[in-house]
Amino acid sequence: MSHQYRDRIQSLSRRAEQARESLDPDPPDEERAMEILREGFGPTVALYCEGRTGESWVRFSDAEFERLEGAMNDWLDCYGACYGVALDGTYSIRAAAELLVDTHNARDVAALLTGVPER
Repeated sequence: MSHQYRDRIQSLSRRAEQARESLDPDPPDEERAMEILREGFGPTVALYCEGRTGESWVRFSDAEFERLEGAMNDWLDCYGACYGVALDGTYSIRAAAELLVDTHNARDVAALLTGVPER
């Protein structure tokens, strides 16, 4: 695995932890939810897509894959918290990537995976 991906995974993971600490305890906070999708969830899923669809297919190590998927779930947990919903953080990054390819919209992906916000 190139340092390019490893460093980006670590950065996204650290930023998700920081985002969790800065959440507004009084939901709903739709503006913050969209910020989380733009700055964290979307880029995390896009990184996975890039590694799997680029000119050279990237083999993530087990640890890197777990950290990447964990970061994505942390971002989704933050997203859910913005609506007062506790999520279980067990979503598949592959499923998220497939939805992103179909929808081209991180907000739609998050809503389809989590059911948040309720419609």
